Amino acid sequence: MTTTLQPQPVLPATTPPPALLPKKRRKGKEYETRTLVSPLSLRTWHGRLIYWTVLVVVVVGFTIAFVFPLYWMVTGALKSPDELAQIPPSFFPKDYDFGVYREAWNQLQLGVFLRNTVLYAGGAWLFTLLVDVTAAYALSKLRPFFGKLILGLMLATLMIPPMVLLLPTYLVAKDVPIFGFNLLNTPWAIWLPAAANGFFIFLLKRFFDSIPRELLEAAEIDGASPVRILWSIVLPVSRPILGVVSILSVVTVWKDFVWPLLVLPETDKMSISVGIASLSAQMPQNVLIASLVIASLPTILVFFVFQRSIMAGLTAGSLKG
Repeated sequence: MTTTLQPQPVLPATTPPPALLPKKRRKGKEYETRTLVSPLSLRTWHGRLIYWTVLVVVVVGFTIAFVFPLYWMVTGALKSPDELAQIPPSFFPKDYDFGVYREAWNQLQLGVFLRNTVLYAGGAWLFTLLVDVTAAYALSKLRPFFGKLILGLMLATLMIPPMVLLLPTYLVAKDVPIFGFNLLNTPWAIWLPAAANGFFIFLLKRFFDSIPRELLEAAEIDGASPVRILWSIVLPVSRPILGVVSILSVVTVWKDFVWPLLVLPETDKMSISVGIASLSAQMPQNVLIASLVIASLPTILVFFVFQRSIMAGLTAGSLKG
């Protein structure tokens, strides 16, 4: 009995051996993947040198681009007005005067503006969850007849520049159709427009779509109503995406300027961004920069405390299976 030898396939010169290709495991199976940088190139000293050089340059460059404005703002508040005006500017203040923060707090009435902004952001957060969660749940699980059309119209609003919608929204807030209410100089002028957000509805719907249908059907068999299913099943498993929507809604209201400037013209009703801008003309430049530092601290702290929730919530619901 004779055996014939089968010719072995010859790999191209540019293709590394299969043993050197990175492998991934999925459901008990291994499959080869190709990356932008060949594993063979990383085994050489010049390949590692180029790789780490590019990585360090990119990471350090982006870090400086994002962190340097914050550093310039914090150190600028500690400089004197003359030192701020000198050319070329100094990267480090000569004298560290932390009393400028207390002066900014007292002269610019930051306590009043912060209290107003907390009220506006808290109310906007509550109404955003109430409106957007129920809308996303209805589109994802209740599936109305024109659900896809309604979702498409909501997403179409994201393509319209905000400045285009500014005047119609202002006219609606000034004279609410049918009811005839005037919402100017009231928190409702901030809360209601913030609740209607197509992007938040889209994020929530994508997450709700990833919830197994069998889980909801089991609750329906036990006699649970759609409202009970939403409260007892959907919301507890949706904490990551609810955290993301909450943080984004609060930060959006906190940093908004144009809309509060239009609908809250009274000084005692202004948000912190509008209040600082309205009183900045008669203030020294270092005091103004110190007030900006104080105004930005709450959002920076929120990000550092909840950054893991932000990353987890943005990727939650993106994969199925």
